[in-house]
Amino acid sequence: MRLFIAIPLNETMRQSVADVQESIRQQHVKGNYTPRENLHITLAFIGEYPDPDRIMEAIEGVVFTPFTLTMDKVGSFGSVWWTGFEESNGLQALACKVRRALSDAGIPFDKKKFRPHVTVLRKPVYPAGGAPGAGLGQIGIGPEEMTVTEFALMQSVRGRNGMIYTSLGTVHAI
Repeated sequence: MRLFIAIPLNETMRQSVADVQESIRQQHVKGNYTPRENLHITLAFIGEYPDPDRIMEAIEGVVFTPFTLTMDKVGSFGSVWWTGFEESNGLQALACKVRRALSDAGIPFDKKKFRPHVTVLRKPVYPAGGAPGAGLGQIGIGPEEMTVTEFALMQSVRGRNGMIYTSLGTVHAI
């Protein structure tokens, strides 16, 4: 099973990201746009792992209180375009706690530095004569806020029309 731990976006934040995607489309940039129902913030990417119950046991012990996130920027990591957030101690602390719980349970995960973002587009294809990333900085966003009250263990399955994400369990704030 291909697994990851993520914060789902509320509907208002999903709409804000969809608006960013529409702004990019209006610049005639093609590519692999993340479907609205798949928008999320990854806290830890686990990858192939056979025992989701073991992961749930590990992360159910993560205690956190609700916190607010503010999405306020657009950027890219090479061929991945994203929306990003104001610095958030609550988000950093939650990611650290989740990763610590996985580590303590001996569950392998991608240990790259946590860079909170929502992927909006992969592998952009620019119009003829367009420069990579041109116009990205001109796209406005938010600021858009949401309160984080939960995170989830997610399964990713490749479907006929792209990735399908399914929640396998949720951990709620206290």
